[in-house]
Amino acid sequence: MKVIEPSVIHHIQNGVLEGKDIESYTKRYHEVNYLYEKQREDDPIVYEVYSYSKGKDILGNLNWGLTVLKPVYSHNECNMTKGHFHVNKDCAEIYFGIAGVGLLLLMDEEGHTWAEKVYEGSLHHIDGRIAHRLVNTGDEDLKVGACWPTSAGHDYHAIEKREFGYRVYKRNGQIEFEKR
Repeated sequence: MKVIEPSVIHHIQNGVLEGKDIESYTKRYHEVNYLYEKQREDDPIVYEVYSYSKGKDILGNLNWGLTVLKPVYSHNECNMTKGHFHVNKDCAEIYFGIAGVGLLLLMDEEGHTWAEKVYEGSLHHIDGRIAHRLVNTGDEDLKVGACWPTSAGHDYHAIEKREFGYRVYKRNGQIEFEKR
């Protein structure tokens, strides 16, 4: 029997996805500054996304991903991803905390918003009808793995029309929430 090396490796604790067929992108502050209440002058990297997918975007195929959310603050407002709904509401997603600390902001279609704590070892099932966004509340990279159907799709526009119900700040070492 032939034994081959894997085409992709995820060094869970200290690395990123590496190998053939990995797609990745980096977001800088200027690309997502509209998310924040007050603007920064500089333009740091705010997050990186790595994903691996095989096959077509059809029911049954899966994506594997990693988000690395930097410990960047905009006038005490915690760094966050854009957030999204799934286009296909029947497609759930799993997030799992790898490193760092943060929150998974969740919002239903009526705008009700709540959060789950994210940290190493935490596991999060996200219903396909629920919008989701990661927030880094710590002082190191928040690394979160994900697995979701290739057929899920991402609806970022819906979040631009109706933002999550709360902003998250870190002031004097304490996490604070402000209703929008």
